[in-house]
Amino acid sequence: MALTSNTFSYWERTAFIDNADVVVIGSGLVGLSAALHLKKQQPNLKVTVLERGFLPTGASTKNAGFACFGTVSEQLAALEKSSEEEVLRMVDYKWRGLQRLRQNLGDANIDYQQHGGYELFRADEKDRAENCIEQIDRFNKLFSQAIGSSNIYSVADEKITDFGFDKVSHIIYNSFEGQIDTGKMMRTLLNKVYEQGVLVLNNCDIQKIEHQQNHIELITSQGNFKTGKVILATNAFANQLYPDLKVIPGRGQVLVTKPINNLKLKGTYHFDEGYYYVRNINNRVLFGGGRNLDYAAEETWDFGQTDVVKKRLTTYLQEMILPNQNFEIDYWWSGIMGFGEDITPIVKEVEPNIFCAVRCNGMGVAMGSLVGEEVAELLLDH
Repeated sequence: MALTSNTFSYWERTAFIDNADVVVIGSGLVGLSAALHLKKQQPNLKVTVLERGFLPTGASTKNAGFACFGTVSEQLAALEKSSEEEVLRMVDYKWRGLQRLRQNLGDANIDYQQHGGYELFRADEKDRAENCIEQIDRFNKLFSQAIGSSNIYSVADEKITDFGFDKVSHIIYNSFEGQIDTGKMMRTLLNKVYEQGVLVLNNCDIQKIEHQQNHIELITSQGNFKTGKVILATNAFANQLYPDLKVIPGRGQVLVTKPINNLKLKGTYHFDEGYYYVRNINNRVLFGGGRNLDYAAEETWDFGQTDVVKKRLTTYLQEMILPNQNFEIDYWWSGIMGFGEDITPIVKEVEPNIFCAVRCNGMGVAMGSLVGEEVAELLLDH
């Protein structure tokens, strides 16, 4: 049975429930980064984080752990929605976000490995491959302004045999991309906010946000909380509270195999404009994607898998990624990302003293640290 606001003791109310200057809704990468930044800027600020799930709900503990800023085909797709200047700005933002993540948490703590990233082109994608290869010099020159090097993307077709792929005709390599252990990242970040005195409460579902005369009241599944200011960092779930926010949920389905002897994969791999993604982790293969097989079905807040995506992922594993190899699938799961027509995250004040930081467009690992800091700064300026 849900607790009512009257069941809390005096001690619970004064120490846990009604003493926050700021409540952050969502304990994912963005929410915890915001909380961490608030405490670093103003150590005496009382910050509470409320999380709906037992663990962070959404994508922060469910993502594939790609420390990347985008393949050539993804950049070309972004150019169809936005200007060259805006695409450069977002590459710069993601690159700086990745450096901030590493700086905040430490490479060893998140198991950061810079093995590089590879964009794969299937044998039936001749035109797409040629188009992307033709754009390499353009993007290398453009993105050198953000990365500090013009040697970013290069053709690496000789790696096809090394990695054991079949039905792959071309590879474009990016030496500046890496991978992390998502679980270690979130545990390290949680420990950082605990050290700063941030209170994180789980299994607390926000049902309504109400302005009172001199405070904001949060109506939750565990009772009512009072605070001065609020940060909404629930990404794909943001418009459950604010329907006008232009955030579309996008489910990503992911599998991990059992350990594979003499695994040849080492790095991160994308294909089909980034809709499929592959990496090595502890002698296993992580493989996810397929959202583009049925956009409508994957625009959901419901976790789970679909037969059509599971079948496609399994087929690609058998025929393209691990051809002529025995493997068993050990894990299946899904995460919910937040997307929109605009490639820029939404960081703004949605109501007086209520701020949001949402819509990372599937690039939360790269963007999350900076998006969190940005919304924290916005709050502190008000």
